[in-house]
Amino acid sequence: MIAAAGLAAASPANAPAQTGVLSGPPVLPPYARAQNCKSLKQSSFDRTGGNRDFWNIPAGGTLDVFQAEGPGVVTHIWFTISAQSGDHLKELVLRAYWDGNAKPSVEAPIGDFFGLNLNSYCIYQSEYLACSPGKSLNCYFAMPYRRSARIAVSNEGGRPVGSFYSNIDYTSVAGLPDDAMYFHAQYRQSAPCTPVTGDAANLNPDGRLNYVYVETRGRGHLMGVTLGVLQNAPGWWGEGDEMIFIDDETKPVINGTGSEDYFLGSWDFGGRDGAEPFAHSMYGAPLIVAPERTGGRYCCYRWHGDNPVTFERYLKHTMEHGHANNRGDNFFSTAYWYQSAPYTDFPPLPAVNARIPQVKTA
Repeated sequence: MIAAAGLAAASPANAPAQTGVLSGPPVLPPYARAQNCKSLKQSSFDRTGGNRDFWNIPAGGTLDVFQAEGPGVVTHIWFTISAQSGDHLKELVLRAYWDGNAKPSVEAPIGDFFGLNLNSYCIYQSEYLACSPGKSLNCYFAMPYRRSARIAVSNEGGRPVGSFYSNIDYTSVAGLPDDAMYFHAQYRQSAPCTPVTGDAANLNPDGRLNYVYVETRGRGHLMGVTLGVLQNAPGWWGEGDEMIFIDDETKPVINGTGSEDYFLGSWDFGGRDGAEPFAHSMYGAPLIVAPERTGGRYCCYRWHGDNPVTFERYLKHTMEHGHANNRGDNFFSTAYWYQSAPYTDFPPLPAVNARIPQVKTA
């Protein structure tokens, strides 16, 4: 009451009476404002008007699922797949090409791109990727392009894909802001990682032998990673720290405290007998099977949408495989980032047979 009385006394005598209505324009969310774009979709719908709303992809074939000219933004990708092969999540490769580049800026097995890094479906929801009941795959990363875009799916397996359903939502715009950046996604694997032995297995100050999620040159920002781990030995695989090199190839700028800490879990995700899968907006481990045992399987993701890791010239995102790289488990990952120019200097994609997760105890 004293505060209210003081405010009233300080008001000019001729001030209008308070009505309870805020002055000035209301704060509106972006979707409540006029949209300066044209909303469009490209899909696998049956062009005859029938109900065969899917495409076939023969063994060894490539299907263009999206092509556009002029400036625009892919806003959402949805796929669902019926395939003869049980390994189709590793055999199908998703590639995206921006502004007429001959090489892709997105290249990953389709399962790994959607966070299913161990060749099996897992229901989860996150800020940017999701897998729903019925095995539908969803991506909400915005993918801008200035002149053109092409998204293709290649079947590198030995059996045809009978039904590939696709819905890709996008907008056509008059132009993009000068600071709009291009979306990138890159697959990598080490199956198995090579363990460090001897005295070097105790200390790792420089991260030289770490597992590498992505290495790129230019200006941009890291949005996150997905990681699948298949254990080749019992014990906890996640004592490895993330070490991120930013504009300096000699030493990491960002150092973490453990793999499960990087994925924003803790204490071995609950340990050998207490681990539970979880999936949240910005982080999760939606698949945990046979934890801390030989053959144990984990799928994890971490998004940096709240604070993207920025770089001006160079980025290398790495993680130890075990403390000081002392473990030899199988890692399969995809990194997601934005860059000011389309970057296409990717390492060769591993052969399809090498991408299938297999326990390697020898």
